[in-house]
Amino acid sequence: MRKYNHLSREASGHVNIMGNMNNSRLALPLPLYMAETRKIINDPVYGFITIDHPLLLQIISHPCYQRLRNIHQMAFAHLVYPGAVHSRLHHSLGAYHLMCTALNELKNKGTIITDAEELGAKLAILLHDIGHGPFSHALEHELIKDAHHESISLLIMQKLNREFDGQLQLAIDIFTNQYPKKFLHQLVSGQLDVDRMDYLNRDSFFTGVAEGVIGYDRIIKMLAVKDGNLVVEEKAIYSIEKFLLSRRLMYWQVYLHKTVVAAEKMLIMVIRRAKHLIANGGKIAAATSAFDKFLKASDAENQIETLLDDFCEMDDHDVMATVKNWCNHPDRILSILCRAIIHRKIMHIRLQATAIDPEFQQQKKRELAKALQIEEKDADYFAFGGEATNLLYNFDDESINILHKDGSLKDISQVDHPLINVKISEPVKKYYFCFLRVEV
Repeated sequence: MRKYNHLSREASGHVNIMGNMNNSRLALPLPLYMAETRKIINDPVYGFITIDHPLLLQIISHPCYQRLRNIHQMAFAHLVYPGAVHSRLHHSLGAYHLMCTALNELKNKGTIITDAEELGAKLAILLHDIGHGPFSHALEHELIKDAHHESISLLIMQKLNREFDGQLQLAIDIFTNQYPKKFLHQLVSGQLDVDRMDYLNRDSFFTGVAEGVIGYDRIIKMLAVKDGNLVVEEKAIYSIEKFLLSRRLMYWQVYLHKTVVAAEKMLIMVIRRAKHLIANGGKIAAATSAFDKFLKASDAENQIETLLDDFCEMDDHDVMATVKNWCNHPDRILSILCRAIIHRKIMHIRLQATAIDPEFQQQKKRELAKALQIEEKDADYFAFGGEATNLLYNFDDESINILHKDGSLKDISQVDHPLINVKISEPVKKYYFCFLRVEV
């Protein structure tokens, strides 16, 4: 009889995927306590998610994957939407579930997908976000300059591939778009990938923002393959339009909500101030050794390869424990920033379609320098601006091709429907300026 158990985390740090097990078995190396049985996970969005291969179970139970439990999917969005506390692990399992559904649908329509290709695609989507660091996109370019999470994901996948004797090579080929069947990569990363489908649907669920709800099930039902590429049947046009518009609405209402932007920029300023103090011989240390190494590392991109093991030890807890420790740091600038984050005294922010008046910015910096009794150049930590951009549809990325009944293909932007027009590819830009509330 096959068993169906939930994944649970044990106090020892191991993951119990076998149900009732004694402590001695939990202490064994990962491959030895795995069994070839199917497991299910109860997901609040989709219901039961089935894990149906021992290699998938081993990857999920690996420490590199389990750290995703402690990385918020939406960084500081929970400061605005209290329910948005789901993790990268939740999202990757959800994307995996949609991948399983999409592959089954394509196979039912006659697309040839071997067992090895199916496993490779599932592994690729399961690991697509494994390269995210603490607070995901918010700190992506601050810990190590120009080290994108996609490149770190690849490094970790290669590391796991060595550990698992090359069993992840096909997944890596699909992830890097080196595999001949392009539609498998397009399901992982493209304009209409299962990654986007899950995060829109999941983020909408946990924030309670209805604008993000998409007809993911109908879109998946309408997927097809033509000439080796992923296409969508004509009947899904309205669902695709809703998908594109939901993505834009979620960006401005949730991902680029002004309070979320301000909080994330404040955390960036904390990291920059800490690095500045370290560079000038200041005595400062992070709460964990892994995070401490990244603060003291140079900004060279190749540093991530030498610090990969330390990177795999870090999550949101490293950062927040450090920020709490620094609330009483003798450096006034650092301590003020940290206390503001911990106490949710988020900076005021102007977010508008036109550029912020430079004189207004300088005035705020002078006022803050005087109020906080700091030099005006240091007021840049408490008053700063920038730009936020959102693109609805990127022609340079991956097209969404509509398959008509006569077999012809049209890009979604060329289909004559009222919600789609020539402005679909034009980015929407907004300017922001954050400044500390004086009472802090």
